[in-house]
Amino acid sequence: MSESPPLPDTPVTPPARPAADVLPPQSDGATKTVATAGGAGTTWGGLRPLLLRLHFYAGVVIGPFLLVAAVTGLAYTATPQIESLVYEHELKVTPRGAAQPLAEQVAAAERAFPDGTLLSVTKGAGPTDSTRVTFSKDGLAEGYTLTAFVDPYDHEVLGALETFGQWLPARAWLDDLHRNLHLGEFGRNYSELAASWLWVEVLGGLALWAGTPRNRRRLRRLVVPGGGAKGRRRTMSWHGAVGLWASIGLLGLSATGLTWSGHAGTSIGEVQDALGGSTPAVSTALPAVGSGEEGAEGTKDVGIDAAVTSAHDAGLRGVLVITPPAEAGTAYVVKENTRSWPVRQDSVAVAPATGEVTQTLRFDDFPVLAKLTSWGINAHMGLLFGLVNQIVLALLAIGLIAMILWGYRMWWLRRPTRSEGFALGRAPARGAWRGIPGRVLAPVAVLAAVVGYYLPLFGLPLLVFLVVDVTVGVVRRRRAGVTA
Repeated sequence: MSESPPLPDTPVTPPARPAADVLPPQSDGATKTVATAGGAGTTWGGLRPLLLRLHFYAGVVIGPFLLVAAVTGLAYTATPQIESLVYEHELKVTPRGAAQPLAEQVAAAERAFPDGTLLSVTKGAGPTDSTRVTFSKDGLAEGYTLTAFVDPYDHEVLGALETFGQWLPARAWLDDLHRNLHLGEFGRNYSELAASWLWVEVLGGLALWAGTPRNRRRLRRLVVPGGGAKGRRRTMSWHGAVGLWASIGLLGLSATGLTWSGHAGTSIGEVQDALGGSTPAVSTALPAVGSGEEGAEGTKDVGIDAAVTSAHDAGLRGVLVITPPAEAGTAYVVKENTRSWPVRQDSVAVAPATGEVTQTLRFDDFPVLAKLTSWGINAHMGLLFGLVNQIVLALLAIGLIAMILWGYRMWWLRRPTRSEGFALGRAPARGAWRGIPGRVLAPVAVLAAVVGYYLPLFGLPLLVFLVVDVTVGVVRRRRAGVTA
């Protein structure tokens, strides 16, 4: 017997709605996405599928580089505590009366390492800090120096370590791992690639997450992961909400990471110089003196202790780095090295013959761009706000690791479930650019070209993506035509 039709007053259950605005697979194997956000024919309706495809491919291909950068960055956040534990013998002393003159401490270090050339002396800020005497020395790796640690109370040399700038070996090793995976200049391309695409992934993800209709209707969906959702939708909820909370920090890490990268850093430095925002430095050149005084002035030296006293009189405090005159006719340079907030990086030049301050440079007088660069780099390295800064960096690294893993999980969950053999999730539909109005597509293309020029490790991969995508599309269309 056939089933009776429903009565007029009986509600009819509507057909099931396709999941996540996805239509059946196209002939080229991609998945077509309906532009429901903003409506078909709108600017956002055309732009969203293109962003979705770019976000997907960049996430899949650049994701491993971002993952390595996040893991190594997470390890780097603990370097202050690691240094304090591993190098406590060299870094800390027991106060015992008055400290000996710096000149005697330097002389003790020079006796211990007679084949070194003195570069600088770092005077600690507190009574328990040792004095660092840094030398250049043959046989060290490029960029590395030898630092002797001296007890300021009896000028005993506590030990010596190979240092990279101001970094001790453990921090230098982790810093090198994070920057280039110990692969030298070639390895720096990995971290620059990650920094060049991190901001693209963050901004694209924010636009896609905020532009989803159900998220726009309820603010809570934007900022709090969905508790009732399951499967891919639940993973996407966590991916989007955590990304929203971490976005400002990740954008900051991307920008500051690019400032000292190999290729993009050069371009950024040129732009900064053109805008008058380069970091200034005091001049070591001495004022001209009369011809009768020049010989005597050139041989006289008041010494490093007098130079530090002059710097104190000029208002310098905290950790001081003293650079002796590199050659006759140049000055001592004394610079503050307090990079935590408030930053103290004032510096003075001191004439060796008289102990007179010949030039003073205050951090307050730095150009705005130079200040922003200094603050940004210090924050990136976890120095600006101490332990709080380290915790924030660690949370950002953990959040980025989680988002990358969630992204790959979403890709896995999109795979065909009834196909035989191994299959990966399908990519969003190609050809999305055809739905973008020309008035929008043209400036987007120009902007991408300009950014790609200044950030080559963004521009070159983007060009490769486009070439490969077009080639794959042509091949699949031809195969579909032959099959048909």
